[in-house]
Amino acid sequence: MEVIVPILVQLVGGGVGGNVIGQIAKSLNLGTAGNTIVGAIGGFAGTWLAGMIPGLDALVGKAAVAADATAVAGGLDWGALAGQGATGLVGGGILTAIAGLIKSSMAKA
Repeated sequence: MEVIVPILVQLVGGGVGGNVIGQIAKSLNLGTAGNTIVGAIGGFAGTWLAGMIPGLDALVGKAAVAADATAVAGGLDWGALAGQGATGLVGGGILTAIAGLIKSSMAKA
């Protein structure tokens, strides 16, 4: 269970980020389903990439930690989950914007 929760947070954050970008920039909108799917993929990939960058790796650190004084009920680190949600939101928005730009440039051609 401790492995699934961070992935769900990343996917949901990415889906939200994709839909926010789609609503803000109408030219980048892929439709609700498209924004959600591309955003979820971007949320997962963005969090993975952020974990590889020195300095950001602590933000998205391992969410499933051993139950100790810094962890809360169930062994989940809420700070790491919040970081994963935030990076998922940004990653989902960025990938949706890129996909929207590609879609709109191909429509013009």
